[in-house]
Amino acid sequence: MLSYAKIQHKPRVFRCLTGLTLQAFRHLLPAFLRAYEQVLEQQDAQRETPRQRRRGGGRKSALATVEDKLVYILVYFRLYPIQEVQGLLFGLGQPQANEWIHRLAPILNAALGYEKQLPARKVADLEQILSHCPGLEFIIDGVERPIQRPKDPQRQGECYSGKKKRHTVKNIVVSDKRTKKVKGLGRTQVGKKHDKAATDEEEYRFPQGSQLWKDTGFQGYEPEQTTTYQPKKKPRGGELTPSEKAENQAISSVRIRVEHSIGGVKVYRITHDVYRNHKLNFDDLVIETACGLHNLRIDYPLAA
Repeated sequence: MLSYAKIQHKPRVFRCLTGLTLQAFRHLLPAFLRAYEQVLEQQDAQRETPRQRRRGGGRKSALATVEDKLVYILVYFRLYPIQEVQGLLFGLGQPQANEWIHRLAPILNAALGYEKQLPARKVADLEQILSHCPGLEFIIDGVERPIQRPKDPQRQGECYSGKKKRHTVKNIVVSDKRTKKVKGLGRTQVGKKHDKAATDEEEYRFPQGSQLWKDTGFQGYEPEQTTTYQPKKKPRGGELTPSEKAENQAISSVRIRVEHSIGGVKVYRITHDVYRNHKLNFDDLVIETACGLHNLRIDYPLAA
């Protein structure tokens, strides 16, 4: 069975299984413990009868330590195995594996929030966070994640993405050009929605003097007090001039950084593979948490 004790002395294996270096894991661990303790205290406060014995009594859990619990949920995000396999890896049955996944995922999200690694979700929060970024240089893009084909005919049509030729959900991301961190994340929407329409609904505001790089999916999106850069489309029946091609290439060489950010988020296979969970709003929690893990990974890169 997998455990922290078995893999803590194998840095390469540890990183492959969790997506984090040991240094990043150990930095996150106190915040995870804090969030876990808060959940236990809330559960105790909601009990109808006072607790008669201290925590830890009864049969010992397969996830005996807080380190094991953090490894468990990171492995699930990183590899996204089916729950039977996840349980087999950690000595649990499928029902227990499912219970621990939905119990620990919000705690991991809260821990990343304590570490200030989560992207902003509200307009006012995003504007404040962006104002502290050196250079005020940002890139905006949409990220789509494949989902299982919905059974409801109406939702089938709403989630079908003509661009991806499959059923998807979508989020708008705003990344810092210099650090490649995801600074803002829009709400999870159906894959059919156009990037420009999704961004208009978010009503983002950028600090005065900001520079924003975008692709042609954001044609017509011009935030106030912001200089935008977008590749020029080839005219119908015509060709771009050499100077226009050179300008497009220069813009694309900057815009590629947001693809690197999205690729860093999709290191966690739960955001890359076909999404299988059906709990309400869990898909939104997943992408937010994966963005936070990506931001944490940037702070703790691999040693040269």
